Amino acid sequence: MIDSLVVFLQALPIEGILLAAFLLTCIENIFPPSPSDVLLVFIGTLIDGDILRFMIILGSATAGSTVGFYVMFLIGSKMGHVFTDRPSFLFMKRTTILKAEEWFRKYGLSLIVANRFLSGTRAVISFVAGASNVNSASAIGLSAISALVWNGVLLYAGNMLGEHWRNIGTYLEAYGRAITPILLFVVLVATGYWWMKKQQKQRGD
Repeated sequence: MIDSLVVFLQALPIEGILLAAFLLTCIENIFPPSPSDVLLVFIGTLIDGDILRFMIILGSATAGSTVGFYVMFLIGSKMGHVFTDRPSFLFMKRTTILKAEEWFRKYGLSLIVANRFLSGTRAVISFVAGASNVNSASAIGLSAISALVWNGVLLYAGNMLGEHWRNIGTYLEAYGRAITPILLFVVLVATGYWWMKKQQKQRGD
């Protein structure tokens, strides 16, 4: 699949590359299994040291990431209650949820900043942010900053690696394995905070 997409990307004009960068990063925020990170590294090889090209591709990729984040944020804000009503969240002890609530209240926006660096849970974080009624302007702004940095790193890596761009796949896999325990904790905390806010609202009513 990756090879076919690489061949396709190689044949695109700059306009097509910009559109591809936008779509890849947008879809990845909604459908995490998408191999957007690796493909964005490859797109970096097409920059060929052109700073202007780097900037416009980075802008397109960042716009895609931000739009994808906002889509999941909106879904969370509109439909979050449907999922919080599910009993699958009830396995967590009340004390754990209270701790999670305090942690997310204190570091919630930090999770959004880290969102782009947490491969595999980007959709979860943006969804929970929406369901938790995080300020939309702050969430979108912080997600855009996160995406700008991460996408910039990937494009720069591709530009520097050139024909050896596939090596980045090994590093991304190692990064994914190292970050997985952290991601599980993030998801638990975010879910606990989300569920707790729902319960508080119900008691208030």
